[in-house]
Amino acid sequence: MDVTTVRGVEIPTVGLGTWRLTGEDCRRSVRTALELGYRHIDTAQEYGNERQVGGALRDSDVDRRDVFLTTKLGRRNRGYDAVHRSVEESLAKLGTDYVDLLLIHWPNLTTPLRSTLAAMNELVDAGTVRHVGVSNFDTDRLARARTLSEHGIVTNQVQYNPYWSQSELLDYCRIHDSTLTAYSPLAHGGVLGDPVLEEIATRYDKTAAQVALRWVIQQPNVVTVPKASSREHLADNFDIFDFELTDEEMERVHRPSKSRAMAGFLKGRLRAVRDACPL
Repeated sequence: MDVTTVRGVEIPTVGLGTWRLTGEDCRRSVRTALELGYRHIDTAQEYGNERQVGGALRDSDVDRRDVFLTTKLGRRNRGYDAVHRSVEESLAKLGTDYVDLLLIHWPNLTTPLRSTLAAMNELVDAGTVRHVGVSNFDTDRLARARTLSEHGIVTNQVQYNPYWSQSELLDYCRIHDSTLTAYSPLAHGGVLGDPVLEEIATRYDKTAAQVALRWVIQQPNVVTVPKASSREHLADNFDIFDFELTDEEMERVHRPSKSRAMAGFLKGRLRAVRDACPL
């Protein structure tokens, strides 16, 4: 299993993101991922699927200690008392006595960051949370979080893919021994059919999606949590450790374009509607 190590913490480089996975579909997807070798599962209080993720962990033969489990604080759970209460509820839903990583899901302008991080760090001291981090923070907010967190900031989870540049943020993470956790690494499906990615993929007998994922994890201090539900896609997303892109290919893949990223998002949403309402 490929891992990325920061601050002495080993994080499996490829995990399963569970955003928009619900009910039995979520439980089955997590269970299948664990069968295929995934050891990093990412959920959140606001996803509404912690109970299903926990059920899959109990279904699996994989030892809980071998799974890196992440959850995130909901928007209404940033106050000191709310952090403690909501994490207790998350642990009950997940069926575990600790999570490996607890993130602040989004910046909050109404609740002092100091209060949120104080509660999170107390949970680290208590052993119910192993590490803390943030999500969707820009560089300035990340820097402030670092100054306030007694136990450091292990990661900042943000959107990151060949079309969505986060170079300044990634440089900051590298300098301060943190990871950037990439969500939406496939640009909401926008990389599918990309002619550059398709061309490179043929050289390695891979898919455009696998090339995009390889581009993400081949960068130092980057891990990723692509979402998938079918066994085929779960297996494909995990089958990216047997090839390496050249420096030239890495440069060709990286083409920052927010319009291209938005187009991918819209295509992904249209695909989801089509799949949900077949003719």
